[in-house]
Amino acid sequence: MQGNHCGSGKVKRAPAWAGAGLCILLSLLIVVVGCKKKEVAQPERVINVRVQAAETKSLRPFVEAVGTLKPYEEVIASSQVEGLLTRVRVEEGTPVAKGMVLADIYDTDYRLEVKRDEAALKQAEATLANAKIEYQRKNALYKEQLVTQQQFDDITTRLALADADVDRAKAALLLAREKLAKTRIHCPLQGVVKEKKVSTGDYVRNGTPLFTLIRIEPIKLLFTVTEKDVGKLRVGQQVQFKVDSMPGKEFTARVSIVYPSLEEKTRTLQVEALAPNRGGLLKPGLFTRVVLYTEAARPMVIVPITSILYDDSTMKVFLVEGDRAKERKVKTGNKYGELVEITEGLRAGEVVVVAGQNNLAEGVKVNVAR
Repeated sequence: MQGNHCGSGKVKRAPAWAGAGLCILLSLLIVVVGCKKKEVAQPERVINVRVQAAETKSLRPFVEAVGTLKPYEEVIASSQVEGLLTRVRVEEGTPVAKGMVLADIYDTDYRLEVKRDEAALKQAEATLANAKIEYQRKNALYKEQLVTQQQFDDITTRLALADADVDRAKAALLLAREKLAKTRIHCPLQGVVKEKKVSTGDYVRNGTPLFTLIRIEPIKLLFTVTEKDVGKLRVGQQVQFKVDSMPGKEFTARVSIVYPSLEEKTRTLQVEALAPNRGGLLKPGLFTRVVLYTEAARPMVIVPITSILYDDSTMKVFLVEGDRAKERKVKTGNKYGELVEITEGLRAGEVVVVAGQNNLAEGVKVNVAR
């Protein structure tokens, strides 16, 4: 009876939460396995790039700069006497030659002063002539002791005074003629009138500015170079430059002055060159783009400037080896338009990435576009 009782007893069932936990565990396992399958199946990223081989070219090193054209000389013509301007002979832009008359000052008073001084000189010369005759006569009598020492001394004094009066009259006449000559304002150089400051009828005084005159043949080219390029400069170097107002034209100059000290704020050095300007085509004030050749042409390794990447103070390029990108640090030299010289880190013939390199890293797989 006890055995039957045991056999007919109820079977214990698992708690409900145990089955639910098992389901959750199986779901998580399926998700993890699925994710791993997806990760394994994800293809490797490939970057599309364009490449170009580094090459050797024979180029002439140069320094690029910007500058301005200035007159070779600039002077202000002023009046040296006072009076009324009776005629102004030039305008702005008038070509002028050295010695040319630019303006006239009323000269009647100065002419009369010349005549007065001429008359005074004649009178002084006549007085001197009479004194000389009397001196000769008194000197002969003095030798024979027919005149006193006092009388001889008197004529000697009068002769000296008469001679001094002649010298004084000559100086006064010379000054009067000089003033008369200065009533005509002469040009001190060959060039062009930059500015006319007066008009006919103006009253001018000694020192009044009348005209600003400039000489533009040759013309000065002023430009600055950076501190690192100072050692490449020397007098006589050839300079090529262009101006925006005449596209397609190139002009030549020669370095004439290398200034002795740098500008402290900008750390640049000013340079002056002279350019021929016989036809007056180049105008002072024009902005210029300058190329200063620093040495003879030499072979160098060059790549497109777009291939260079900057990482703080270092520069690098990406090469393509097989189907992988390889990073290479380089050092650069001069720029030549769209090209740049590689002084260290690259050999001619090595293939560098010129487009798409911003997306690259060491070892990334690449696809070279054809």
